[in-house]
Formats: sequence, C-alpha cells, structure tokens
Amino acid sequence: MSDAPQVLLAHHLKALKLPTFLREHDKLARQCAAEGADHLRYLLRLAELELIEREGRMVERRIREAHFPTVKSLDSFDFLAIPSLNKALVLDLARGDYIGRRENVIALGNSGTGKTHVALGLGLAACQRGMSVGFTTAAALVHELLEARDEKRLLRLQKQLAGYKLLIIDELGFVPLSKSGAELLFEVFSQRYERGSTLVTSNLPFDEWTEILGSERLTGALLDRLTHHVHILEMNGESYRLAQSKRRRRTADAPPHPKPTATQ
Repeated sequence: MSDAPQVLLAHHLKALKLPTFLREHDKLARQCAAEGADHLRYLLRLAELELIEREGRMVERRIREAHFPTVKSLDSFDFLAIPSLNKALVLDLARGDYIGRRENVIALGNSGTGKTHVALGLGLAACQRGMSVGFTTAAALVHELLEARDEKRLLRLQKQLAGYKLLIIDELGFVPLSKSGAELLFEVFSQRYERGSTLVTSNLPFDEWTEILGSERLTGALLDRLTHHVHILEMNGESYRLAQSKRRRRTADAPPHPKPTATQ
C-alpha cells in the first residue's frame, strides 16, 4: 500500500504527458529538501525542466518536418570566404523578424559560394524560434507539383506549401523548367505573396531568370511578387568548395617535415 501514491503519480504524469516531471520529480525533491527550497521553488524547477525539454522536442520535430538535406548552422559558415556577403544582414535575418513581417530573402551568387549553407542556417534558426519551415530544391518542387497535379492532389500540396512560415526553394536556375512546371512554380509564389516568407537561392542574376522560366511575362510577374518585400544577399566570389579543395590538395602535396635527428 505504501507504493500506491508513487504508482498513481506515475500513472497521472504519463496521462498528462509530463515525462520530465515523471523522470526528475524524485531526484529534484531530494535536492530541494537538501537546499531548504520550499514547495513553490520545487514546482517551478520541475516546470522549467519540462518546458525546456518540451521545446527541445518541438525544435527536433520542426527540423524533421522541414526535410533539410543536412542540418547546418550559421556558426559554421566562413563569412570571411565570401566578402560580398553582408554578415550583419544575415545575422539580423537569423532573428526571424522578417518572417513575422512576411518578407522574402533571395541569395544570389555563382556556384559554390555557400548559398545553400546560409539558407539552411536561416532555416534552422527559424525552427529554433518556433516557426514551421519547408526546404526543397526548385527542380524537386516542380517535379512534385507536376506529379501532384497528375494524381489530383495538387490543391492539398499547394495548401501545405502555403502553410509554411518559411519556405526555402534552393537552386533556382540550375535546371530549365517546362512551361507547365514554371506556371505551377509561379502559383506557389503567388499563393505565398504577403502570406508567408520565401527564401530563394539562385546562381543566376534576375535578368537571366527568363531562361529558366521560359516567359518574360511570367518572370516579370514572379519577380514582382518575390521582390516586393525582399532582402537580397549578394554571394559572388570564388567557389567556397573549390577553395577548400585547393587547400586540401596543397596540404596533401606539401613535403613531409623532416624528422629531427638525435644529437650526440
């Protein structure tokens, strides 16, 4: 009978979905007793532990649902390698205020300059601040839209895409789009206009986007919506990946240091 309160407490905490309370309550009770903390401080500490762990689980869930190809933070980005990039602007964007204002971000620059890394870092920061994020490449998104249209589930997919607080569309410009694909992509931008933030990376300047979208009229309409409230990140420079590769080759080709000889 003496175990009944403990068993009932465990049952109730499981039913209330308070796993941190269940795991920590006994250990924390002993700590508070040793410190002379009253019952209010004990409950406060338990509640804080539960909130911290719950927020951590929510962040992990948002990261999974974003479908990032890999998780990268801005902490690991080498801003010195891309002098054209406005570091202060990137760090300000990481605060996420632009998402609340439904503003867009466009990262422009040649291949290998870290556009995807910055996009992933901003996406991760948004997840950590409690915002829903979706990540895809332009080619994959168009393929998914065309497939959804053929399978008569396009409206459901469009609703999902419109619902993200931040939608990241990577690599716009690497693959020319069909007329139908370009029109469906335009619909995504149009449906998100002033309703959610969109982050686009592209290796092409704006005046060459017609080559991907295939229509000056469509390109003009898309850019009109995308650039109405926008932050532009200029990321031109030497390929970040190429520079890393050169450094690795130089290190590999460097002659080994001679071993010191023993003195007599």
